Amino acid sequence: MSAVGSRRFSEELLGMVGRRVSIITSEGKQYQGDLLGIDEKLNIVMGQVTGSMEGSIKVVLNGAYVKELVLLEKPFDLRALNDRLSRAFPGMTKLREDIGAILVMDSIKVTEKGVVEGGDRLSATRVKQIFEEFARETSQTKR
Repeated sequence: MSAVGSRRFSEELLGMVGRRVSIITSEGKQYQGDLLGIDEKLNIVMGQVTGSMEGSIKVVLNGAYVKELVLLEKPFDLRALNDRLSRAFPGMTKLREDIGAILVMDSIKVTEKGVVEGGDRLSATRVKQIFEEFARETSQTKR
């Protein structure tokens, strides 16, 4: 695999961390839970597990037995939020997919959780309003 492809694969895997997933092992066992950690060999740490290990606090799966890994929830659309923010702040937004954030005016950091840095100014209040409107609209379309 090329270096770019390998890096992109790793980014995609890391983007699934913290999300609800379903895993099927080569033995046919199925687990659903929150993906807490994953490495390049597909060794997996899960929490809030349902399936044959239901009630477990954490489960570690050996990557050699992972046959299928499926994301069960729609990821937050940072690109669409960036498009919306760039209409209000033309030329002042930077989408940083590598860190899962948008930087507005190089000082306000927005993630899928909202404004996480730079929340003291009037512009940060406007960014927060745009984020909340976007989150409300996208959560309605999921239903």
